[in-house]
Amino acid sequence: MGSRGELLAAGDVLLFVNAAITATGQREFHTGADEQQLSLAFLHEYMLVNYRDLYAGVLALDINDHNAALIVRRLLETSGEATAEQRRSEGRLIAGRLALLPPQRVFRLFSALRRAKVNNRRTRAIMRDWLAARPDPAFDAVKYRGGMKRALRHAHLAPSGELGTFLFAPLTRAQYETPLLETWRRAHYEQASVYELPFTAAEGFAAEHGIPRDVFLERIAPKMTRLEALRLQESGAAEADLTRMPLTRLAAYALALPVEDRVRRRDELTRALRAAADRVAGPHRGTWGKVAAVLDDSFSASGSGQKRRRPLAVALACHYLLAALADDYTARWTSGRTDALLARPHGATPLGRRIVEVLETGPDRLVIVSDGWDNAPPGLAGEVLRAWRSRLDAQHRTSAVHLNPVYDATGFDVRRLSEVVPSTGIRDAEDLPALVELAQFATGRTGLAELIGYLSNRADRLLGGETP
Repeated sequence: MGSRGELLAAGDVLLFVNAAITATGQREFHTGADEQQLSLAFLHEYMLVNYRDLYAGVLALDINDHNAALIVRRLLETSGEATAEQRRSEGRLIAGRLALLPPQRVFRLFSALRRAKVNNRRTRAIMRDWLAARPDPAFDAVKYRGGMKRALRHAHLAPSGELGTFLFAPLTRAQYETPLLETWRRAHYEQASVYELPFTAAEGFAAEHGIPRDVFLERIAPKMTRLEALRLQESGAAEADLTRMPLTRLAAYALALPVEDRVRRRDELTRALRAAADRVAGPHRGTWGKVAAVLDDSFSASGSGQKRRRPLAVALACHYLLAALADDYTARWTSGRTDALLARPHGATPLGRRIVEVLETGPDRLVIVSDGWDNAPPGLAGEVLRAWRSRLDAQHRTSAVHLNPVYDATGFDVRRLSEVVPSTGIRDAEDLPALVELAQFATGRTGLAELIGYLSNRADRLLGGETP
């Protein structure tokens, strides 16, 4: 265990990690978007000023894309405040993280740096290297043309040949040698070429040609990325392929269906959820021993207009994943319902009562998935956990963790249930195994040195030095 100062630093870092996993600056059930954004901005500034090395190291963790882009931006905006060694280390982490971000988010980040007039040599080099590493520049030029143009201009890069012509004077050539660029040119004049373009580029041409939406979606389907297909499926604009959906998205899709549809498609949805959970569990399937879960389906699990049913979807996805990881699994929903597939946000949050019920089964692991608003009665969950740890399980025979999918802007953290059980943020159920590993640092029994070692290990994984 480290000194008091080191433990405080470790706590600050973990507080920020929780925010970086869960917060996206959007409205939550209990707090508005403005509160979320102000709270998140403060944490980024606090971490950058006080723990720059650790702030950069968080890029190696399973944080959400919104916060990863914010960290990259803040590091590049303050390059002049970093030492030469910090710039080298940060550069590698930034490059590693940018390679994982969706291209459209990276182009938005580059545009934000341009608007902020961040144009130092380090920023230009990072933009240049990322663009050079893209596997298909012609595809990017067609799909992200505006973003690519702005990035090239900001980095003082001038692509040669027909790629440069396409980006800055596309219709001045009578023909392109690159097939995709030529397809884009021909799509101005013939409908058949529209269906050979990336989906987002093809949409504009389909509108220009007056192609009916249903006809267009059916014929363009082979050109959609997985994420584009998923978004259309979730919106109901296209038939859902459940075998391709990631676990948390599949849970959200199931919850968006009317109850009667969930009942009618019970076998299909259950098979798909179990198969998705098995894919996530991988070689760890059935290795977690006896697992007990308390899952929050209270009214606050309905989320917000921007995150509709998101907390409940995370809980449902965690339910299926924990069932796959466990050798013996017990689950209790706060509502008392026993049919997970028919879960809906309703009622109060009697977490304390449900925790007592699952602890009676004598589990090896206790996992609580909740936004932490224990209110039936208030504070009972914390008191149950305190008494259990101090009187019944002082030897920590049962590991326990609270996973919270909601950022509490007023507390600058996820809302906690108890000082004796670590709480960590969760964005997607797929991250659950890694977050349970991270939660060990939130117990107060490990110090800054151990946390730095963990961040270093994750950085090695990100940069290819170790297989995850």
